[in-house]
Amino acid sequence: MDEYFAHETAVIDEGCSIGKGCRIWHFSHIMTGAMLGERCNLGQNVVISPGVVLGNNVKVQNNVSVYTGVICEDDVFLGPSMVFTNIVNPRSAVVRRDQYVETKVGKGASIGANATIICGNNIGEYAFIGAGAVVTKDVEPYSLVIGNPARHAAWMSEYGHRLEFGDDNIAVCPENGDKYSFSGNKVSKIID
Repeated sequence: MDEYFAHETAVIDEGCSIGKGCRIWHFSHIMTGAMLGERCNLGQNVVISPGVVLGNNVKVQNNVSVYTGVICEDDVFLGPSMVFTNIVNPRSAVVRRDQYVETKVGKGASIGANATIICGNNIGEYAFIGAGAVVTKDVEPYSLVIGNPARHAAWMSEYGHRLEFGDDNIAVCPENGDKYSFSGNKVSKIID
């Protein structure tokens, strides 16, 4: 018996790896060579291409294609209809299957609905990509980016709240009380 759930309309190719507790919904396709960690949830009409790696507890919302070259660490959220690319200069008449560019999405990062991630631009841990943003460069950990092209707008806690730094360069998450420091134009969580 499988240790994951797949809707009867899902297509699961041989040679992929699907972790315990995953849920794969209507009309989704997991291709040969894809690797899903435990407890991933793939919404309707999701495609996971060969060589893609999803960590544990990755949530992929409806209508998302995760192309070869993408690596998502644990606890990543991919919003509805967001887009990854994997070729810098695609042309229909030019075959570039050996030129896929890697994109890494760090632990706990969230990518909003209809956002586009141009390949080769990495998303830092707990970063937050606003809905509709177009990411054309690396995104720092804990950074909220918005717009086209995406630009830094604020810093976010691991629980997804904007951080307000005081004169001491310390911020507190309003939901769970975690503390963060701001130094050298970077944010880090303070571990007690």
